[in-house]
Amino acid sequence: MRILHLEDSDLDAELIEAELDGLGHPVVIERVMTRDAFAAAARPGRCDIILADYVLPTFDGVSALGIAREQCPEVPFIFCSGTLGEDVAVEALKNGATDYVTKQRLDRMPRTVVRALAEARAKRDKAAAEAALQAVNETLEARIAERTQELAEANAALQAQIAERERAEDALRLAQRLEAVGQLTSGVAHDFNNLLTVIAGNIEFLERAVSDERSKRRLDMMRGAAERGARLTAQLLAFSRRQRLVPAPVNLNQTVASMQDLLQSSIGGAVHIETALQTDLWHALVDPTQIELVILNLAINARDAMAVGGRLAIETANATVTESPTRPELPAPGEYAMIAVSDSGTGMTPEVLARVFEPFFTTKEVGKGSGLGLAQVFGFVKQSGGGIRIDTVVGEGTSIKVYLPRAEPREDTVAASDADTAQVHRAGNAPTLLVVDDDGGVREVSATRLSEAGYHVREAASGLQALAALEADPSVDLVVIDFAMPGMNGAQTAAEIRKRWPSIPILFVTGFADTSALAQAGSAGADAIVQKPFRVGELERKVTAALATRAGPNLRLVSGRAHGS
Repeated sequence: MRILHLEDSDLDAELIEAELDGLGHPVVIERVMTRDAFAAAARPGRCDIILADYVLPTFDGVSALGIAREQCPEVPFIFCSGTLGEDVAVEALKNGATDYVTKQRLDRMPRTVVRALAEARAKRDKAAAEAALQAVNETLEARIAERTQELAEANAALQAQIAERERAEDALRLAQRLEAVGQLTSGVAHDFNNLLTVIAGNIEFLERAVSDERSKRRLDMMRGAAERGARLTAQLLAFSRRQRLVPAPVNLNQTVASMQDLLQSSIGGAVHIETALQTDLWHALVDPTQIELVILNLAINARDAMAVGGRLAIETANATVTESPTRPELPAPGEYAMIAVSDSGTGMTPEVLARVFEPFFTTKEVGKGSGLGLAQVFGFVKQSGGGIRIDTVVGEGTSIKVYLPRAEPREDTVAASDADTAQVHRAGNAPTLLVVDDDGGVREVSATRLSEAGYHVREAASGLQALAALEADPSVDLVVIDFAMPGMNGAQTAAEIRKRWPSIPILFVTGFADTSALAQAGSAGADAIVQKPFRVGELERKVTAALATRAGPNLRLVSGRAHGS
């Protein structure tokens, strides 16, 4: 409670302050003795209550009351004087004082202050209620009209939600059907690859033992059939998104230019090919070999949909998608390098469009298509993080736009190796650490401290992201991982890392006081655990100690900081 006290007597001020201790909660008293000091202090928001003596050597309480009523009329004003008679007190109350207390009865001060504050609060509440009621009355008609408009808008939004829900249910059913078919084809492709491996291997063995030409020709036919089967299973794996991809920044303009001769020979001279390539096209992060197969598949499908003398157009452009996808094949919001293959063919009916990506579905004659071309395109593009949009008109033609994730031109993409490359330190560089924490703030602190300590730091926001990062580039010298994370926690993530990359040491970070759970998770004593909040130098020291356990000829530790030799 903030009290402004106008009092010239030190003794009286101490007695009054002593009585105010009986209020039961902290009190801050600002004492003044002159007109100027009082006028400066009596401001709105500066105090909660004013106590004033009636007679002062150079000032008087009546003048103080006038200043207070003018500058802060809502603040309660209580006279406290030893010379205040009943007549004077009544006159003071008429002039706007809240109450009065004689210095002979200072024991009444706490009750008087509490009552004055309660009355002031009641006045404020009443004034606010009256103002609110007045505002309601003034705006009632407008509010009714506004509410009517809100109800109309809510009804329209409800209708839109119903339509959106029906559309989402249709999209979900399509996605579930594609997913179910994908799981089936993935299992079939896996089993077939096992069978083809046995067949192709034994053909190779037999070729070494067979000498007559007739048997060799038969083996050649068998090997060719096995190779075609392998290509079919590769298409099935592409649809089910199980193929191995090596993404790298690709200039789609250069890809199209390099395929001109191949495209022309594949679709024949009767079809005219046109290209419209954007000059400042973004690079696409995609597997270079697979994108060539995608373009070739789309071109062949376009050729089959056209009569002799048709037109095939290939276009590239930068595309920014802002709308959420309404079908499984559409791209999510983001930036993409887009390539479109358009034809002047027969187009697709809605029934065909609904099933166009299903494997083995085809409208071509028997023997002229496997029904896996667009299924392969769909799987590859979705696995690459992109999407597809089909615009088609029956009798006029079809345009298939493929959206591929944007990549910076200087981005380096290195093919993953099956070997555990984490044991090899990259010469000339400081050790690389992977910091895993679902809390962005804590992760930033850890990463900053370790970066400043001279390490190369990579970050992951979850256990799954950490595993994905290691899959993409396992050249990590130490994993610093939070123990308590949603989904896959630190212990589960650490177990998976130890299983896949056993040579990578792990340092746990935890906010738990009890480290027994961490010990059960496989942490090697206190040196493998860093408690939150970090003590000065503890994180860096334990990182250095953990790195020392795997230091090799290409790594040395100097002054508590790791450096490449």
